[in-house]
Amino acid sequence: MTKSVRKQRLSVYLDPAVMNRLAEHAARRDHSRSLVAEAAIESFLSPDAAERQEAAITKRLDQLDRRMTRLERDVGIAVESLAVFIKYWVSTTPTLPEPAAQAARSKAGERYDQFVTALGRRLAKGPKLRQEISEDMNDSEHHDNRSRGE
Repeated sequence: MTKSVRKQRLSVYLDPAVMNRLAEHAARRDHSRSLVAEAAIESFLSPDAAERQEAAITKRLDQLDRRMTRLERDVGIAVESLAVFIKYWVSTTPTLPEPAAQAARSKAGERYDQFVTALGRRLAKGPKLRQEISEDMNDSEHHDNRSRGE
C-alpha cells in the first residue's frame, strides 16, 4: 500500500480585513479556510486568464507573421516573374504589319481563353511555382549579390 503524501503546514499573517473576507468566503462555500487559501495561492501562482490570453494572442501573431513573410515572398516571385516575362516578350516580339495585327487581335480572345483554362488547371492540381522555387534561394541570391558588391 502506498503512503499518501501529507500536506505541509504554512503559517501566514493576514490583515484582519483579509482574514474576515477569507472566513466569510469559506463559510459561504462550506469549505475550510485552508482549502480556500490553498486555491487562492494556486490561482496566484498559475497563469491567469490575461496571461493565457496574451500567450494565445502572441502565438497567433507569430503565425500571422510567418504567413505574411510567405505572402511577401510569393508576391515578390510573382512580380519578378512578370517583369522577366515582359522584358523577354518586348525584346523578342516584332511589330506586326497592319493586316497581320488585325488577324492577331481577332485571335487574341481565343488565346486568352486558352491561357485562363491552362492557369485554372495548374492552380487546381499544382505544383505551384512557389513550391518549385527553393526556399533558400533568397539567401543564396543575397550572398551572391554581396560577393559581387551589389
